[in-house]
Amino acid sequence: MLAAYAARIDPEDPLSALEVGDVPQPEPPAGWVTVDVRAAALNHHDVWSLRGIGLPEERLPMVLGCDAAGVDPDGNEVIVHCVVSDPDWRGDETLDPKMSLLSEIHPGTLAERVAVPARNLVPKPAGLSFEDAACLPTAWLTAYRMLFVRGALAPGETVLVQGAGGGVASAAIALGHAAGLRVWATSRDERKRDLALELGAAAAFEAGARLPERVDAVIETVGEATWKHSVRSLKPGGRLVVAGGTSGLQPPAELPHVFFRQLNVLGSTMGTLEELRQLVSMLEVTGLRPRIDRTIPLADAAEGFAAMIAGDLLGKVVLRVDR
Repeated sequence: MLAAYAARIDPEDPLSALEVGDVPQPEPPAGWVTVDVRAAALNHHDVWSLRGIGLPEERLPMVLGCDAAGVDPDGNEVIVHCVVSDPDWRGDETLDPKMSLLSEIHPGTLAERVAVPARNLVPKPAGLSFEDAACLPTAWLTAYRMLFVRGALAPGETVLVQGAGGGVASAAIALGHAAGLRVWATSRDERKRDLALELGAAAAFEAGARLPERVDAVIETVGEATWKHSVRSLKPGGRLVVAGGTSGLQPPAELPHVFFRQLNVLGSTMGTLEELRQLVSMLEVTGLRPRIDRTIPLADAAEGFAAMIAGDLLGKVVLRVDR
């Protein structure tokens, strides 16, 4: 079957480590099923894998991808939850010490078919396209958990989203606006500030700009480049919700601000199966849909990776599986 996979590791030139070609069909173990993929979305996690972060060479070749929507063996249209927890684990899957994501230990979703635990399938509503549904399990689910679970934000509160234009940031802006939050966003790129306004931000600022007032919470996925601004933008007792560091993972501590203002620094990773169900329901009720920059055939996956690495996107890249 056709798939996009990591054939090697290259920290300096990740695109050179990507290949698109034939790989063996999945062989699901007991309790797993094979999903016929209709659409799959790219994430920065896929680029990290090509760089060797979270994917050692001994697991190569590895089919990439965390996100997919497709059809299960019974003909049901489904969305794949890519968090694979131990079968005996109970509760929040993201807290399982043995947790992994598809494409880390088990082959991922950038393929014509993917094997997943049967419990990891969420029904896809008829009103949600395969392309829209494929955008949800990583970036949108991460944003949902950051806003409403870890950040516990409520309508009327103000949230600052750093790095508008990124997958999680864009989702956080759209979801926050739909939930009645006052959303502010930052970006170095004027096009991405315009995108933030289009997605529902009440205001968009240049990176590091002085804000009109301090905010209740900050959604932080940028890391080193924005950390100082994030900490100093919070009200006393505010929440800094962190789910990544695309600009680097060594932020300055800013410890005096953290303890004098009694700030809450909250880590967040992906989301649970139940949270994915809630997210799907939210989109079904509100009519909100992901912003898609481009939809391209699986065979042209390298084009999507190149655009993502270059930062030349205003929305998600979706790979279509033609049949």
